[in-house]
Amino acid sequence: MEFDYTKITTKSFNDAVQAVQDEIAKAGMRVLYVHDVQQSLIEKGFTRDSFKIVEFCNAKYANDFLNADIKIGLCMPCKINVYVKDGQTHISGMRPIILSQFFTNADLGDKPKEVDQIIQNIINNTK
Repeated sequence: MEFDYTKITTKSFNDAVQAVQDEIAKAGMRVLYVHDVQQSLIEKGFTRDSFKIVEFCNAKYANDFLNADIKIGLCMPCKINVYVKDGQTHISGMRPIILSQFFTNADLGDKPKEVDQIIQNIINNTK
């Protein structure tokens, strides 16, 4: 089982970041924060290609996951990374279907599969 779902896009970095945010909204989720990792590292004297983390959530899914196991909060909110590597813009999200490997006693039902499909759709529609 893959940890991530990653696609390369022909969009520019900034266009990809905006498209991810637009697709998140279309999927009924809410963007909570966009962290500019590149800028944060530059401020500390490090060099990094363009890299942003888009954090997003849906309250119903969040509540369901936390009710199953409060420690799932360590994996929240959902994140999609947009970054440049080797001159190409990548869009990458963690796959929620891996949660059952870490939270073996939590009754997660089909929720991880549902959110996994949403994340894949966001990435595919952004690409």
